Amino acid sequence: MTNKSPAAKSQGALAAAGEVEHFDVLIVGAGISGIGGAYHLKTQCPGMRFVILESLEGYGGTWLTHKYPGTRSDSDLYTFGYRFKPWTGKPIATREEILRYMGEVISENDLTPHIRYRHKISSARWSSQSNAWTITAYDAATEETFQISAGFLWMCHGYYRHSEGYTPQWLDMDKYQGRVVHPQDWPTDLEYESKKVVVIGSGATAATIIPAIAPACAHVTMLQRSPTYFRTGRNANELADQLRPLGIDERWIHEIVRRKILFDQDAFIRRCTDEPEVVKRELLNGARAYLGADFDVDTHFAPKYRPFQQRIAFIPDGDLFQSISSSKASVVTDEIDRFTEKGILLKSGEHLDADIIITATGFNLSPLGDIEFVIDDKPLQFSETVTYRGLMFTGVPNMVWVFGYFRASWTLRADLVSDFVCALLNHMKNKRTAKVSVALPPEDQHMALQPWIDPQEFNPGYLMRGLHLLPKSGAKPEWRHSQDYWREKDQLPKTDFDDPAFVYE
Repeated sequence: MTNKSPAAKSQGALAAAGEVEHFDVLIVGAGISGIGGAYHLKTQCPGMRFVILESLEGYGGTWLTHKYPGTRSDSDLYTFGYRFKPWTGKPIATREEILRYMGEVISENDLTPHIRYRHKISSARWSSQSNAWTITAYDAATEETFQISAGFLWMCHGYYRHSEGYTPQWLDMDKYQGRVVHPQDWPTDLEYESKKVVVIGSGATAATIIPAIAPACAHVTMLQRSPTYFRTGRNANELADQLRPLGIDERWIHEIVRRKILFDQDAFIRRCTDEPEVVKRELLNGARAYLGADFDVDTHFAPKYRPFQQRIAFIPDGDLFQSISSSKASVVTDEIDRFTEKGILLKSGEHLDADIIITATGFNLSPLGDIEFVIDDKPLQFSETVTYRGLMFTGVPNMVWVFGYFRASWTLRADLVSDFVCALLNHMKNKRTAKVSVALPPEDQHMALQPWIDPQEFNPGYLMRGLHLLPKSGAKPEWRHSQDYWREKDQLPKTDFDDPAFVYE
């Protein structure tokens, strides 16, 4: 995972000689989006010279960053996996299984020579004179700063800051004598065996950690300010299990199962809007099936918002609920008043004793990966741009950003965006043009602008905290990120690159 390519090893010599390497495309990040993008570039744009710069020590992105116990997907791998690489394991996969899958993609498609690890980008400067980006980055192996130029930037770094998670500052945290841990920075020396642990949070991370550590702990308490919806089910796919004994090609099974899951997801998402109370009742009944009739499900697992205003995490085999019903874990819905020497005092007056406190409290949004962007000597104010379909931005030339779906697997959009980028690059090649950007046509100049996402549609904490950092959206479909895979899968491939929204120079 940490091997460096020969090209990466020679970077210091190039920088020392004052040379600047040039690539047709530079991909930022070797996570699920970046590795998929590299595959599509090789297959759809043969001959284009590209490089992937990754700040971490290996590929994987979020799956390399997060090392907390039980780290797993909360989307099924038939849709979170690539469309071109069949998934053959259980639908909900462990971190190790996902990294192995990505490693196979890299190996099978000879992508290693294109990837440079531990290369952290600090700035990206666009010049309209050269029609190229100049990237300044730091190579941790050689401890040197260097520059690379690229005709096109493909931002596959995700949306959150990998170096640190989000932890609110509560009163008297400094008085607590135990250990406070954020899952994004899980320490290798953390000993939780026979300890009292409080996990602050109610999302997918908390729901993953608790059943993973509860058997070894004295007790684990899930402390939440407000509840979250969860879906339960077997970590198996009945259709795939029926097809495999028939000797059907795994590529066929992958596509058939993928389409069936997407069909079912589409129906479920529509039901969340059309009949939210019915869906809510079904989700709560799923919790009651594990927790029993005496458990107060309405208090602890019935959010005030309708289903899918925030992401619904899948808990395989109801393992979180099983931990609670076994009394190895419990859930408390309350607000924190302050920390104490021995734990947390709640606003209700209850005190939670804790040897360890885990803050599963989310991410810090970082839309541009903490990279300073400058366009023709003018600093980019990303929040002042308007997005074209959630992937290009007014006034920002030769750049596409991958931002996935809230209600469907991230990789579904990564694959669609890959097709878009490759088609755009080929279109530019055929037009013999070196620069493309998007701009509001005259009839849209006075269009009412809105936030990146409508908070009434989707409002998780990390997004609401950082909404001011994100571009604006418009009233027309092409000037917003629709978040609707089932519509985009038909619309994006039909993009007319000669539409007035695209400006070529």
